[in-house]
Amino acid sequence: MKKILPFVILILISALLIFYRFSTIPKNLSFDEVEFTKLALSLDKKPYIPYSQLATGHSTLYFYKILGSLKTFGINTFALRFPSAVFGILSILLFYLIIKKIFKQQLLSFLLALTLLSSHWFINFARFSFEATFLLFLELVSIYFLLRFDDDPRSSLYLTLSGVFAGLSFLSYTPGRIFFLLPLGFLFINKKMLRDFLVFLIPFIIIITPLTSYLLTNKDTRIDQQFFLNNHEMPVQEKLTGLWQNISSTALMFNVKGDVNGRHNYPNKPALNPILGILFIVGLAIAIKKWKDNNNKLFLFYFSLSLLPALMTYSWENPNMLRTYTSLPSIVYFVGLSVITLNNFFSKIIKIKKPKHLVLNILFFILVFSGIYEIRTYFKYQSTVFNQAFEIKLPLEKAIKIKNP
Repeated sequence: MKKILPFVILILISALLIFYRFSTIPKNLSFDEVEFTKLALSLDKKPYIPYSQLATGHSTLYFYKILGSLKTFGINTFALRFPSAVFGILSILLFYLIIKKIFKQQLLSFLLALTLLSSHWFINFARFSFEATFLLFLELVSIYFLLRFDDDPRSSLYLTLSGVFAGLSFLSYTPGRIFFLLPLGFLFINKKMLRDFLVFLIPFIIIITPLTSYLLTNKDTRIDQQFFLNNHEMPVQEKLTGLWQNISSTALMFNVKGDVNGRHNYPNKPALNPILGILFIVGLAIAIKKWKDNNNKLFLFYFSLSLLPALMTYSWENPNMLRTYTSLPSIVYFVGLSVITLNNFFSKIIKIKKPKHLVLNILFFILVFSGIYEIRTYFKYQSTVFNQAFEIKLPLEKAIKIKNP
């Protein structure tokens, strides 16, 4: 029961937060959601299509999930957003497993999973139909099996499964195209044998073959539009200025000025509240200082990879909390690292009985308070901007029939 109970509680709390007023917050649809529905329906009763030029161009794996939901529940807003919500819940469970494996403390791991869940950044994208939670789930599964392999290097099955889910990440949301570098980098820094690289790469290559075959002869419309360094009409100096603006605006996104897009965030609000922001910075500094630790290396690299897609797009689109969504697990890991380090530090200087438990309880209370603050931010404040940010007020079944809803 001690092993099962945290999963049951996490599922219940996740479902409650994500599905609470699911059809009314946000009540309206975004133009992208209508286009996503059209893309998903275009896949029906056809052979597998790895990439579609509809909705500005997308690989299709996630849209087959939307198609299945639409065929199950009908063409409505609930069906459109249901897959994102489900993968959001599953992501919380996977994150709990990963953190528990690393920190080996059940209560702390449980609270960190709740910290991820309660983030207004996380909740937001789990409640409408973008691909972010699907990508996050696939990446977390790949990382989980990678860590299982690291515990038991004789079991090639774990590494094979990590390769499979890294391949599926490649087929999902565009930022997932570079995720495979994380497991490869982890194998490299741990000086694994050539055989291990092949065990990972063979299933990965098999999975990505349909999409890569398509992209060898066709442009990826989305990347062609957004990758500003490939713009031959832009001067080099302007590119360097844009890159610096991207770096600075993304760095400031966490604690100073967040995404201005009302679909992504309460405009300009930092991605992290002051409590999480401080713990994140402290934990990040600790991870950099103790970079020789394999877990720190893993999450520092994951954090960097998660920010890279936003840095490669035009500066006026940044900061962007959608394209950097998969940085959230690393951020919460750094928060956990900060909690453990602070606990050990204060336990040494406080001269009372069982100081470790006292400090931990205070830190745990701070995490709980932070979670309540974040939930309040989303439902009381961020939700108020959705009437303007989600511009399509027609029902989904009607919106998809209009050329320009």
